[in-house]
Amino acid sequence: MNVVCLDLEGVLVPEIWIEFAEACKIPELTRTTREEPDYDKLMQYRLDILDEHGLKLSQIQETIATLEPFEGARAFLDELRSLTQVMIVSDTFSQFAAPLMKKLGWPTILCNELLVDEEGRITGWRMRKAEKKVQVTRLINEMGFDTICAGDSHNDICMIEDAKAGFLFRTTDELKAAYPEVPALETYDELLAAIREAL
Repeated sequence: MNVVCLDLEGVLVPEIWIEFAEACKIPELTRTTREEPDYDKLMQYRLDILDEHGLKLSQIQETIATLEPFEGARAFLDELRSLTQVMIVSDTFSQFAAPLMKKLGWPTILCNELLVDEEGRITGWRMRKAEKKVQVTRLINEMGFDTICAGDSHNDICMIEDAKAGFLFRTTDELKAAYPEVPALETYDELLAAIREAL
């Protein structure tokens, strides 16, 4: 029995923070987990910038509403879900994810939650578990399933290495060089074929 665990941003949809950075013309917000492996450090950096510019959750959500999944992502996900159980394991937030999940056909997603005050200012975040994504996949494994994982960033490596089979997808040259033992794929056809072989 298998469960495929996929990252969301960079794999199925654009990077939300990069899109927002471009929309509000604040290049400092383009930094993601591809560049910063310490997620808590990255999030505090982002919130400090939001506060500095007086930006609120609603403004980020306005950008998210304009985003579409990558070309082929919905078809890939639909085909994959016909073969096996699929779960999105993301470090995004429920307040960001809902519009994108609708466009992807409402797949199951495990993500985090933003803490927001009455004025709409993001004051913090609540994570699933301290060990992040690998904690999710280990719990799935403990229930008797084998996990097959794919992602594009530093925060995906732990679950990729812990899985029965794992893949980097549309990742950076830096990560490809750092983890040469992990297959690095570029297209949904390649990823679907690799997952089929691992099932």
